[in-house]
Amino acid sequence: MSSIPKIVILGAGYGGVLTSLRLQKELNYNEADVTLVNKHDYHYITTHLHMPAAGTDNPENARVNISKLIDEFKIDFVKSTVVQIRPQDRKVILEDGTLSYDYLIIGLGGEPETFGIPGMVEHAFNIRSINSVRLIREHIEYQFARFKREPHRTDYLTFVIGGAGFTGIEFIGELADRIPELCKQFDVDQSLVKIINIEAAPTALPGFDPELVEYAMQVLQKKGVTFRIGTAVKECTADGVIVGEGEEIKSQTVIWTGGVRGNRLIEEAGIETMRGRVKVDEFLRAPGHENVYVLGDNSLVFNPDGGRPYPPTAQIAMQQGVNCAHNLVASIRNQPLKPFVFSNKGAVASLGKGEAIGVAFGKKYKGRTAAWLKKAIDLRYLFIIGGIPLVLRKGKFL
Repeated sequence: MSSIPKIVILGAGYGGVLTSLRLQKELNYNEADVTLVNKHDYHYITTHLHMPAAGTDNPENARVNISKLIDEFKIDFVKSTVVQIRPQDRKVILEDGTLSYDYLIIGLGGEPETFGIPGMVEHAFNIRSINSVRLIREHIEYQFARFKREPHRTDYLTFVIGGAGFTGIEFIGELADRIPELCKQFDVDQSLVKIINIEAAPTALPGFDPELVEYAMQVLQKKGVTFRIGTAVKECTADGVIVGEGEEIKSQTVIWTGGVRGNRLIEEAGIETMRGRVKVDEFLRAPGHENVYVLGDNSLVFNPDGGRPYPPTAQIAMQQGVNCAHNLVASIRNQPLKPFVFSNKGAVASLGKGEAIGVAFGKKYKGRTAAWLKKAIDLRYLFIIGGIPLVLRKGKFL
């Protein structure tokens, strides 16, 4: 190892940002060289993307410039795309150069998991970045404009959302709020618009309390959403989706929120994965690579009680970032590492303006109280990464 260890962090998502912020706080000057690599010069708040996707908020409000978060005297920021990870050489190949490392943190974010459903990659939209949500928002508006020219084409006004997990449900809530506004703007009869949510699992929001799921579905049904629960999407085509036993639902807008898998670069690096995600050890390291930590959507952490993996949420990625930074500092100082233990603070799912469901501190919340709770969680995150100035700048938009 060189005299000053080199730490390279790939990805400025929740895990990467929290690792960077903790390292800049805990490391002394000249104790390590820390480099953060990200393909954009901003961090985006993934849990906020469903709003700009539906057009109920500006995409700018979901992003924070990395230069506003990190201390450039302590962390080098490199704006570039990772092309290859070479653990055997301790190198990362970027599109415009190479970085060598002593410790590597992989937090590159996930890719949509389409479960091999034909046509999904080619024809469906995904809510996964600032650019993808801009595209969805413009596409939805364009469908209303197209309908005005071809009023027989009701498939322009049929919106199919695949997956009734967090992202799907939160997006549907916002879209249902936006529809009346679009109908007014384009002078379209609202009864012609359909929002259809298709979920293969036997329930929406799997893992959520059944009473709250029931409440969420009632709220969204009142807003005009049709649920097709326990129905699998068999194929996605240019004209819509084929579901169940061959039934076709015609739609020009299919948005797939059915799951996340890890980043293909990890598999290509020869690191052992399950559906693209790495089953990390108790210290969040990749098996067989003591100097490689894997966080967020790329990692697989199993619940010690039920033996199932935790879903990849912002909450777990943030806690992983804090733990990872602690262990990096401990490694550099030859101190013992601390195992990662996930502390589940609960979860809140928004259902559109002023409506949400949630479980926090062992209690159930719904309606306006849950919506306030969601806002408090978002504000707390802004405070953690950017302090009061960021809360004042962005808080009013959440």
